[in-house]
Amino acid sequence: MTEGTTSAVEAGSGAAAQESADTLVARLEQEGEIAADYLEGLLDIADLDGDIDMDVEGDRALVSIVGDGDDRSLQRLVGQDGEVLEALQELTRLAVHRETGERSRLMLDIAGFRARKRSELAELGAKAAEQAKRTGEAVKLRPMTPFERKVVHDAVAAAGLRSESEGEEPQRCVVVLAG
Repeated sequence: MTEGTTSAVEAGSGAAAQESADTLVARLEQEGEIAADYLEGLLDIADLDGDIDMDVEGDRALVSIVGDGDDRSLQRLVGQDGEVLEALQELTRLAVHRETGERSRLMLDIAGFRARKRSELAELGAKAAEQAKRTGEAVKLRPMTPFERKVVHDAVAAAGLRSESEGEEPQRCVVVLAG
């Protein structure tokens, strides 16, 4: 075979990978639509106003409930430190599972709570990584939810260090390793 040509097998594997990626995106979009329908029903029951935005990021469907400028009414759906949001996310995942028969990793955000939290946690992870580099000692952070730990692990990795989770839920926390 000459340089610059592709065999049928190589072309087929590229097409198969693209089809697989397209299938994943279609499945995640379906999850988002099911979740949006479920959440619209909940908003109607609670007599709350909000728009539903859907997106796909990586291997997750992202669904957001956004308000019309005044998000205070939606804050009840976030709860203290996101506790109600976590519960609603699990209920929404169950609704998706009921419809599709497959486990969902859908991520729910309400009134931008998770977006703000992600930014704060990324900064926390970067600061902990800097402290570990500076002192040469491991840095143990407070207990966090799985979502929070994932964001911190990603920030630590971006800073060039390793981290691990230790402990049992709900006291599981991130430890940033020094070297």
